[in-house]
Order: sequence, then structure tokens, then C-alpha cells
Amino acid sequence: MWLRLLIVLVAMAVVLGGVTAWNAIKAHFIHQFMVKNAAQPQTVSTTIAGYSEWQPEVSAVGSLRAVHGVQVTAQLAGLVERVEFHSGQSVRAGQALVQLNAAPDIAQLHSLQATAHYAALTYQREVIQYKDQAIGKATLDAATANWKSAEAQVKAQAALVAEKTIRAPFNGRLGITTVNPGEYLQPGTPIVSLQSLDPIFVDFYLPQSDLSRIHLGDATRVTAGAFAGRTFTGRVTSIDPLVNPATRNFEAEATINNPQRLLRPGMFVTTAVASGARRRYLTLPQTAISYNPYGDTVFVVRQGSGAKATETAEQVFVTLGPTRGDQIAVLKGIRAGDVIVTSGQLKLKNGSSVAVNNSVQPLNNPNPSPQEH
Repeated sequence: MWLRLLIVLVAMAVVLGGVTAWNAIKAHFIHQFMVKNAAQPQTVSTTIAGYSEWQPEVSAVGSLRAVHGVQVTAQLAGLVERVEFHSGQSVRAGQALVQLNAAPDIAQLHSLQATAHYAALTYQREVIQYKDQAIGKATLDAATANWKSAEAQVKAQAALVAEKTIRAPFNGRLGITTVNPGEYLQPGTPIVSLQSLDPIFVDFYLPQSDLSRIHLGDATRVTAGAFAGRTFTGRVTSIDPLVNPATRNFEAEATINNPQRLLRPGMFVTTAVASGARRRYLTLPQTAISYNPYGDTVFVVRQGSGAKATETAEQVFVTLGPTRGDQIAVLKGIRAGDVIVTSGQLKLKNGSSVAVNNSVQPLNNPNPSPQEH
């Protein structure tokens, strides 16, 4: 009986040991499988949130216009005798540009000058005779009228001769001309464009909601795609008192310094007008923001605790402020010094492990320039 009982107990012990060993082996393989297939840390780039000074600005697309700009034309008809400039030349006010044939007019001027000279001599003789009471007052008045009429005709003819020399009305740079010597010009025929380039106007439109943000004398800067990295400065010089009833926009004008004459009339530029005092904002690259219908979020990197601590991403809701170039202001949700994920957010969820790699950073320029590739 004892022998049978001992055999049963030994058999039960063997069965229980086998079950225990099997469960231990199964648990080991399950653990190895879970470790092997556990979520790997996601590679992201990060930045440290910090404060920066911002100058509030009102931005718009503007069009450049010359302070003085005309199409030089012929006032009188005539044959071109000389072209005294070349295309693209800088000229001074009063500089001769085109000389029309004025020989007949000059001859007529000489004739009138001779007539005026004779009329002046006649008047002087009549004055002497009048003093001697040899002639009456009516005769002296007639001589005076003839003399003054002859002088007026001389001045009119001299003005006509002067108009045969076409001159620059102001300082500026000439455009391209197709006028050649020997060509007959009619009155109003375009000869060449003349533009004053320094300074230069920029005209731009703003919504009526910005009326209180822009004032005469506000500092203005413009950038042009043709000159990447260059900024041109000036000030607001005029604000149109009329708001367009169709668009509810108003027009403003700024005068921009252009000493190197790089900016040209007709170019479009990006215009930014300083509005109010500088402000201090907590700033992030715009790529750090995840925009969602239920709210805007960022991922904050948190350092875990323990010997094998890993960095994890925590999703945080934020309140956003104005933008500036590649940057955006964050009003609420994070603090200065927080480590914020700037790229790789699409791979993350709340609590995901992350591996930081900052070898490549997204754009974070407050004043980016357009790039063409």
C-alpha cells in the first residue's frame, strides 16, 4: 500500500514538474518574442523652445513706381538731326537728348531779330523827335507798339528754336530707344523712357482692418525675388484717404532708398511695414506644429527615470500666435526650455519612445528668401 502511494506521489510530482517547466519555457519564449517585436524608438529632430524679440509687421505685395517717370516725346514735328544719348544712359536735368533740324526756324529768328533791332532804332528816334515836339504822341505810341511787337516775335521764335532741342526734364536713367538720325518725328512721338530710380515708390494695398496699424513715417522694408537676401528700407509717405468700396482695401505708398538703383519701376515686391513696439514671444519652427480639427498640438520630449530610461514624446495642446517667416509664436501650452519635436511627428503617438537626431533641422528663418531650383 505504501509503495503504491509512493509511486502515485512520484508520478504526480513528475507531472507537476513537467507542467511548471513547460510554463516557464513558454513564458521565456513569449518574453523573447515581445522583446523582439516591441516598438522601436522613432527618430525625430528637436529644438529647445526659447523667447525671441518680434517686430509686429503689416505685410503686403507691392508694386514699384518711379518718383519721376515719363515717356520723352517730341513737342514739335521735325527731322532728327542728332541723337545725343545711348540707351540705358544716366542723364542730368536739362541734358540734350535729340536735336531736330531747326535751320529754317533759326533763319526766321535772325530775320525777326533784325526787324526788332530796326524797330528799336525807330523807337529811339521817335522819342527824340517827340521831346523836340516834332511828332505827336500817337506817332510815338505806334513806334513803341511796333518795337514791343517785334521783341515778342523774337522771343516766340527763340522758344520755337529751343523746342527743337529735346532735353531731359529731370535726372534719371534712359530706357531703350529706336529713334535714329534722319527720322521724321510727329508731335507726341515717343522717343525714350526716362525714370528716376533713387528713391523709388512702392504702392501696396491693405485691408481696412489695418488702418489703425499703419501711420505716416512707419519704417518699411521690401524684398524682391530678383535680389535674394537683399533688403531695401524706407518709410511710409502717403496713405490714401479713400477705402475702395468694392474690395474694402486702402492704398498706401512708401518711399524706398535705392542708392544702387537695383529696384526698377514695375517690379513686384514683398512689403513689410513695422507696426507698434517690439514684442517678446516664445518661438518655434512652424514644422513643429501639428494642426488638427480638435486643436493644435506639439510633441514635448520627456526624459524617463531609472537605469535604462528612454526619452518619450508627450502630446501637448498649444495656443498659437502670429507667424514670422518660418517661425510661429506659441502663447500657451509650453515653457521656455522644453524640448520640442520639429520633424517626425507623423510617426508618434502619446508616450512613443524617441531617438533624437538633429543632424538635419527644418527651416527656422524669420525672414526667408524665395528660392528657385
